[in-house]
Amino acid sequence: MTGRRDVPENLRVKREPQRAAYDRETIDAILDEALVCHLGFEVDGQPYVIPTLHARMGDRLYVHGSAASRMLRHAASGARVCVTVTLLDGLVLARSVFNHSINYRSVVVLGTATNVEGDEKVEALRAFTEHVAPGRWDEARQPTAQELKATWILSLPLDDSSAKVRSGPPEDDPEDLALPVWSGVVPVHLAAEPSEYDWRRVRGGRVVAP
Repeated sequence: MTGRRDVPENLRVKREPQRAAYDRETIDAILDEALVCHLGFEVDGQPYVIPTLHARMGDRLYVHGSAASRMLRHAASGARVCVTVTLLDGLVLARSVFNHSINYRSVVVLGTATNVEGDEKVEALRAFTEHVAPGRWDEARQPTAQELKATWILSLPLDDSSAKVRSGPPEDDPEDLALPVWSGVVPVHLAAEPSEYDWRRVRGGRVVAP
């Protein structure tokens, strides 16, 4: 376990607590590497978990979506929310089925989100763009006033956040070590495929392909 000791009970990792990390360096690194988060909330007793994009700026996490999104409107109403991200690093194959696992890095953020506007909203959109494709904000067209109006950005403080990390080889039981079964880690990483160029152009007022 790394990080602060005065961890609130609702953030404390109880299952495999030795894998917990409460320091911001670990938490920020995981948030910055992950491309997708999941936002959890409850409406009239029905829980929902919705995937969306996120970006971190300093001590705050931003999520975005359509202004018509029920998820964002409910989250902006003052309701408590939970944001999670997970990075898969490897398949951990043990000599017994029971001890199979995965290597991963994950973060949980709890709190109350607020809707942002003005310069903060534009900077958050820049952060989203740069998080997905560094350098793209200055290459592509900037958002119009109508596009900004159609987009909501929610900000969530990182005060209540924790990480959990599993790394290393399988945890085989001593009596299983002699079994003639392959045991080890299969590394898994996110990798981009060759780019698929969009050749469409506008000619005579119509979108055409070459």
